Amino acid sequence: MSIEQTDLIDIISIDRLTGETILTVSDHLDWSDSPKHLRLLQNKLNRYLAFVESGEIFHSYPKAQDRPIVFTLAFKFRPNEEGRAFLDKVRPIVESAGITFLEKVSTGAPFN
Repeated sequence: MSIEQTDLIDIISIDRLTGETILTVSDHLDWSDSPKHLRLLQNKLNRYLAFVESGEIFHSYPKAQDRPIVFTLAFKFRPNEEGRAFLDKVRPIVESAGITFLEKVSTGAPFN
């Protein structure tokens, strides 16, 4: 699964160390077509928010019950300036829903 499948949750797991429920967006696209990339990313994040806020997550993945939720965006390519601006706007929206928002590049190193 990937960012291009905007109606699906790419990866859901439990972090063994923290106990958090991790929902990962797998983003393999470069930023050569920023408008398209941003539309896909926005649609994907909207799906993830709906998945959590509707409670669907608990029906699909009962282990998530009573655990903190984390969205991790796993990028293959570092976001360009437009991508960064988008993420800076999205972060407070996601966090206002009580969800931690993390970003990582393909090396796994956080860059925010």
